[in-house]
Amino acid sequence: MSASHPDRPLSREESAGYDRKVLDYIRGAAAHGLYEIRGLGAKRALPSFDDLVFLAGSATRYPLEGYREKCTTKTVLGTRYAKKPIVLDIPITFAGMSFGSLSARVKESLGRAATELGTSTTTGDGGMTQEERRSSKTLVYQCLPSRYGFNPDDLRSADAIEVVIGQGAKPGGGGMLLGQKVNPRVARMRTLPEGIDQRSACRHPDWTGPDDLTIKIEELREITDWEKPVYVKVGATRTYNDVKLAVHSGADVVVVDGMQGGTAATQTVFIEHVGIPTLAALRQAVEALEEMDMRGKVQLIVSGGIRTGADVAKALAMGADAVSIGQGALMAMGCNGSSWFGGGAHHDATADYAAIGTAPGFCHHCHTGKCPVGITTQDAELELRLDPTMAARHLKNYFKTMTMELTTVARACGKSNVHHLEREDLVALTIEAAAMAKLPLAGTNWIPGVGHL
Repeated sequence: MSASHPDRPLSREESAGYDRKVLDYIRGAAAHGLYEIRGLGAKRALPSFDDLVFLAGSATRYPLEGYREKCTTKTVLGTRYAKKPIVLDIPITFAGMSFGSLSARVKESLGRAATELGTSTTTGDGGMTQEERRSSKTLVYQCLPSRYGFNPDDLRSADAIEVVIGQGAKPGGGGMLLGQKVNPRVARMRTLPEGIDQRSACRHPDWTGPDDLTIKIEELREITDWEKPVYVKVGATRTYNDVKLAVHSGADVVVVDGMQGGTAATQTVFIEHVGIPTLAALRQAVEALEEMDMRGKVQLIVSGGIRTGADVAKALAMGADAVSIGQGALMAMGCNGSSWFGGGAHHDATADYAAIGTAPGFCHHCHTGKCPVGITTQDAELELRLDPTMAARHLKNYFKTMTMELTTVARACGKSNVHHLEREDLVALTIEAAAMAKLPLAGTNWIPGVGHL
């Protein structure tokens, strides 16, 4: 056998197990002895709602006329115990994103848009800002393991409460906020020293088991006079049993966040290697509710990688009552865009991306606090790059477009209410998606592991 020749293909063949990405990781770890921290969500390709398609009406099912027959989108959350359930105009809500990870101007923008759309927004870790409370007609107050910014008066002024046990981008891990984003206001709200990295607890200090969760939910009901719905949010891992436990503990609403969900900052190993895709988690959550005969009595919100009206429609068809969107909302406001709007003109942000080692469309540097478009920052100058009026307008347009797409699909399937979409309306395009969602592979009656060809 002759020695490898430089002109032969083998000398330029990349190893599947040790490709450039893996080599970069190994060399970086070897050089620095540190793991990577970054923002946003998983970059790897995962089975998703893109792997499902709808079976629209034709000869055997009758579609609705798009402009003459109405399709309603009203959504009610928290009907189990709360005296005042949340009533929304659309089943698309804003996910919890903290002040600290986002600027106060962004929180105001989210609130403005939610109010105009007739939907809700969520506080996130670190407490409630007055900008968000003033601008949000319907605001969900998160209670997280960190207790940062927790205030009983703010809790009572909210419209619903969300007990956060886990997040899809980092289930089993606590939140992170690096020191460059802990400015005087953030430090004051969280009772932290300025400029010091913050890492939240990974589990609530108030309980060690399901009975303690029941007690905590009852405490929250008592302090709010049983008016507010209580949500329980879990990161998608052991979803079937987690949903059952949340329902057994008294939740009005269960929120399941799949691994495509985003974060302001966590270890890359969490984002890419912990948790399960939203598609699989949603199916498990619905099965848990059905097993307990609680479907329709306890509402289900799904989040993590919901980007389009088609995604929303598929989530509802699989059994969700509503969806929650985080990363998509940031993109609508200009995240990863090439410019920012200020002083009546567009300004090129390309050089600012280059300064932090990235480019528009590739940025995941939320943790640095140097966001070129003024979204994930606490820098007094950078945050002025986001205009709350324009940001709210773009958010409103984005959610309106998704809602129109949702009703278009529902009408095509013969539904006069988006909540009438059902599993029978869907098939899967890949074996993996068919198995995770327990839907038939397109063109067959086969559900992998369940049915026959």
